Amino acid sequence: MTVTLPPSVLDRYRRFSRFNSPYPAHDDGCAIDLYPDGETGVSPVAGVVRETRTVGCPDRPYAADEDHLIVVELDDDWCRRTGAATGTLARILHVIPEVSPGEHVAVGDALGPLTRSGFFGRWVDDHVHLGFRPPGANALRASGSLPVDVDVPVEPVQWDGTGAVVERGPTHVVLDAPNHPSPGLRFAALASDDGVPLDGGLAHYAGGGAFDALPDGTALSLWGTRVGVARGRGVAWEPLDVLANGERVTGLSLFADRDGAVGAKLVCPDRRFALGETVSLALAPSDDPIRLGVG
Repeated sequence: MTVTLPPSVLDRYRRFSRFNSPYPAHDDGCAIDLYPDGETGVSPVAGVVRETRTVGCPDRPYAADEDHLIVVELDDDWCRRTGAATGTLARILHVIPEVSPGEHVAVGDALGPLTRSGFFGRWVDDHVHLGFRPPGANALRASGSLPVDVDVPVEPVQWDGTGAVVERGPTHVVLDAPNHPSPGLRFAALASDDGVPLDGGLAHYAGGGAFDALPDGTALSLWGTRVGVARGRGVAWEPLDVLANGERVTGLSLFADRDGAVGAKLVCPDRRFALGETVSLALAPSDDPIRLGVG
């Protein structure tokens, strides 16, 4: 069973990704990260809160040392619209719950403030993590989530890899390219050479994905370099280095976006770029690629 999120859910967020994470659920396309505007966790589901729980997370100097789980038993109507079985459970993370067991929530309701969790990298914006469990499953276990799909088109955007720095963070920069074809109106993502919109951490996570369904074995390239092969629901990245002005950086963070970023954020904790600096990206096969795990 696959749970397919409709436009009425996804349109409440400015960005989403199914594969931009080192955790196994994202590798299999069995979770989705949803990025709302502002600092409040907006509910992507409708149903009754069954449990809230505080959980430990990796110790990061930039993040809280605990995270929070909200379990929601989904309404029958929400299940019908998304292909989920009656009694399916939603698992929501990275929100400090201001809802209680027994309370009903609707799509768009405030669940509580977002929390900066040690489960994601410093360059990752605060977001709502969403996964699903079949009826009767243990929603507290970390494994066993259902596949997640999206029922919105993601427009592929071609790019030559060159842009100017418009935003700097401690471990990342954002460039002014590629240009979004219609900001605010629909989702778009960086495309492969063959026009497939890409998703995930290229190639600092071992696996990524695509916003188009791909037959197993489909090879993908970017800027003339083979970047991966479709396997199952995702894409296995080739061992690659991402080069910025000829120097190796950690990677590219890719996602579907409705604003001007078009799903391309340069992860570069060991390299500083000035605001306004022109950056040209390239890819090269590597015998020792940067691969980030879950430790």
